[in-house]
Amino acid sequence: MTPLTQVGMLVINTLVGLYLLVVVLRFLLQLVRADFYNPISQFIVKATNPPLIPLRKVIPGFGGIDFASLVLAFLVQVIAIVLILLLNGVQPPPLQVAMWSAIGIISLLLKVYFWGLLITVIASWIAPNSYNPVLILINQILEPAIKPVRKILPDMGGIDISPIIMFLLIQVIEIILVKGLAQASGMPSGLVMGI
Repeated sequence: MTPLTQVGMLVINTLVGLYLLVVVLRFLLQLVRADFYNPISQFIVKATNPPLIPLRKVIPGFGGIDFASLVLAFLVQVIAIVLILLLNGVQPPPLQVAMWSAIGIISLLLKVYFWGLLITVIASWIAPNSYNPVLILINQILEPAIKPVRKILPDMGGIDISPIIMFLLIQVIEIILVKGLAQASGMPSGLVMGI
């Protein structure tokens, strides 16, 4: 691989990866009905509105799920994979690119929850009851997923071990679903933003 190809891959992975993260966060914000007056939410909305507004005319949401955001994330992932394959002189196989894109989005969703949990755990030690807009938004995204786990766990005398259970669940899903699908589909390692 030439240095120019490596630079191209770095630029694609960084720029497309960041935008893909913003689009996935937009999907999650809609899904959990997060506070859209939060400054971080406002940035995400403004960054994703240009492609999402036309997409929503064709792909409506249903049952609180913003399918247009999912389709946009999928398209961004497809573009990234195709560009990386073309940079490496490989003809992109359409069916595999579609599968790899779906796997990448699932992986990125899991990583958002993993890192969100890690940030909230560390913040609870350093700055408990903080009103930082980032922490508020992360908690709004995580709470619907962590609430059922908290209900199942017995009372531990004020110690919340639900994040540990969530970390385990995320790792199990990643090993079984994401890595299993990636291996079965013949996906090259490091090809997709989320993996």
